[in-house]
Amino acid sequence: MTGAQVEETDNYLRKSVVCLKPEFSKMYFPIPDQRDKRELFAGVNARTFWGENMLMALVELEPNAIVPSHHHVHEQCGIVLQGELQFTIGDESKLLKPGDVYLIPSGVEHTVIVGPKPAQVLDVFNPVREDFKY
Repeated sequence: MTGAQVEETDNYLRKSVVCLKPEFSKMYFPIPDQRDKRELFAGVNARTFWGENMLMALVELEPNAIVPSHHHVHEQCGIVLQGELQFTIGDESKLLKPGDVYLIPSGVEHTVIVGPKPAQVLDVFNPVREDFKY
């Protein structure tokens, strides 16, 4: 890069940083283990992280825990990181294992039954679930 290109990039970065909202600047590189867990359902605990338009939840599920049937306006997608889950979305049901991905459209009923070992999933919601911000 030439000196002019470096200066131009530096100026761009400075302007970008100035425009950031203060509440987001502290969450660029959050450390999950330093976030408190929040119980969503019995045996289902999450640590959440969010930006302006999406929220990510790292969810730990105890063996045999149940996420009761529910729906919400948020689109939700996720990936199983650990364990096995019987996942039902609408009228479709599937046993999910690590690496499996799921997509839940807005307003669609879904439920989860955890297998005999602990499980962990990573969920992403859009728009941000205000009830999961803590």
